[in-house]
Amino acid sequence: MKQVIMIKYGELTTKKDNIGLFLNTLKKNIDYVLKGFNVQIEYDKGRMFIISNDDNYDQINGKLKNVFGIHEFILAYKLEDNDLDIIGQNILSLIKDKEVNTFKVVTKRSDKKYPISSMEVSRYIGGIILKNINSAKVDVHNPNLTVNIEIRSNATFLYFNSILGLGGYPVGVAGKGLLMLSGGIDSPVAGYMSIKRGVKLEAIYFESPPHTSIEAKNKVQQLAKRLSLFNNGIKLHIINFTKIQEEIYKKIPHEYLITIMRRMMYRISAKIASNSNAKILVNGESIGQVASQTLNSMSVINEVVKLPVIRPLACFDKLEIIKIAKEIKTYDISILPYEDCCTIFVPKHPVINPQLSKCIEYEKLLDYESLIIEAIKNHEIIKINNEEVLHQDIL
Repeated sequence: MKQVIMIKYGELTTKKDNIGLFLNTLKKNIDYVLKGFNVQIEYDKGRMFIISNDDNYDQINGKLKNVFGIHEFILAYKLEDNDLDIIGQNILSLIKDKEVNTFKVVTKRSDKKYPISSMEVSRYIGGIILKNINSAKVDVHNPNLTVNIEIRSNATFLYFNSILGLGGYPVGVAGKGLLMLSGGIDSPVAGYMSIKRGVKLEAIYFESPPHTSIEAKNKVQQLAKRLSLFNNGIKLHIINFTKIQEEIYKKIPHEYLITIMRRMMYRISAKIASNSNAKILVNGESIGQVASQTLNSMSVINEVVKLPVIRPLACFDKLEIIKIAKEIKTYDISILPYEDCCTIFVPKHPVINPQLSKCIEYEKLLDYESLIIEAIKNHEIIKINNEEVLHQDIL
């Protein structure tokens, strides 16, 4: 017997004519996270298999937990023979040190030419276990051991336990998006959920020194690093928003500060997205959560861009968002007490039903086009490869 990791695809199997693209992308993503591991990867439309030459399957499993497109993965035992007695003897060898009080056998035949039905295989192997292990009893509803047998055309695979994967689509199969990443709880979760649907993300963050601190910037970098684990690295665009924000604060009626500020952020984000060949913007807005996230506000703010804006959290409440943030380990980073530029100039009474005509009128008070060009020209890029900042440069 030879140990292998067996990967089950789940949702990817519904792709039919496009499944080749999905599986090839999944393999590339696994190759990426397993760089430095001495492995071979084989796959077909039913399963993917990873064979390690160093027997370091625990470490490999730890990497696979962050890969989208995997329904579940399993440490399995590969037999080159599909003779039932040989299968039975190998199963006895594998379970000899296990506590077997109750058990069941589950058989799957992807090789439909195999002459014995799945039910008959399960009965036969179950009989071998009963004859050789005195304590064993069959319990098909709640066994303490499940023996899984997969009979394929080229081999038979035996396994007992599986690890649930992240599901979703392989990163990159849906194209590229730009995440508007703040230091809050919501935007990292929105980014995670977009990655889950196969979107390869870059991120944009607006800083406003000296009004925002270096700690706030570092917090966003930590969030980007966390997202990079799922995204195969990430490129973080950092925009100096100080001049634009100060001009808005000086010249715009204060109830419209957030609305105009968000419209400027959208304009800049759309240009960065276009330069990066990103097809969508992604943000963490949730309907009604704050003044800028009422339906009317979102409509007025959204008006400045033609690019689709995806809001994965639009219909989530805060507790649901927090739950996911804790699961993906961004929550403790997000609650670090460093303010971003969206919170430092919040007026006491921001408008919740802004008028587009007023926004257009107020924006005539600003030379915002030249300010936007300057901000984009001088913006900083940080390239993050999983948990390490590889390098940074200034455009």
